[in-house]
Amino acid sequence: MSVSVRIPTILRSYTDGASEVSAEGGTLAEVLDSLDTSFPGIKGRILDEQGAIRRFVNVYVGNDDVRFLEALETSTPEGAQVSVIPAVAGG
Repeated sequence: MSVSVRIPTILRSYTDGASEVSAEGGTLAEVLDSLDTSFPGIKGRILDEQGAIRRFVNVYVGNDDVRFLEALETSTPEGAQVSVIPAVAGG
């Protein structure tokens, strides 16, 4: 299934500056694998060494934070929009 993935500015060096790219997969894990095939290294910036979503990265499928769904097993239906959003902190 084809989905669109919104790429934050900090990761656009992996996508030749593209703010949105296409990827394939029926789950978020499959989408990230597809993304990494097309743009090597990007998955390592989203997932940690244990294969979990990094603490300071938020991932949404549609309007839903995957941490409150099924994390990497969250379904990504045809045409879904996946958004990768780095957490913002300040003082």
